[in-house]
Amino acid sequence: MSYLTESLKIEILMIRYGDRARTQCEVVRLFRETHPDLPALNQGTISKIEEQYREMGHVRKVPSKRQAVVDDDTKLNLLLALEENPITPARQLAPDRAINFQPSLKSQTYEVSMNKQFPEI
Repeated sequence: MSYLTESLKIEILMIRYGDRARTQCEVVRLFRETHPDLPALNQGTISKIEEQYREMGHVRKVPSKRQAVVDDDTKLNLLLALEENPITPARQLAPDRAINFQPSLKSQTYEVSMNKQFPEI
C-alpha cells in the first residue's frame, strides 16, 4: 500500500462513494482499468483506506508508532549515560532527556547492558 499516494487514496474513495456506492470488487476492477501500470489493489487495502478515513478524517500517511522519535545525538547521550551508570534503568534516564521511550532504543540499551555483563560474547 506504500505506492498509494494521498491523491490515489482519495481517488479510491471517490470511485467507491462518488456518484453511487460501489462494492469493493467494482472499485478494484475500475481502479485497475484506470491505472493499469500500478499493482493491483485488493479488498483489504480498500478497507484500510476507508477505516483510516473514518477514524482520522483524512488519508495522509501517518507515521508509524514504532518509528523513533529521538534524534541520534539524544540516543547516544542516553547510551553514554547508561555506560557510566549501567544499574540505572534507561526508562529512568529517559525523562531527563525528554525522550519518549521506544522499542528501538530498548534493544540498543539491552545490547549495551549485555556487553557490559558479558564482554566476551
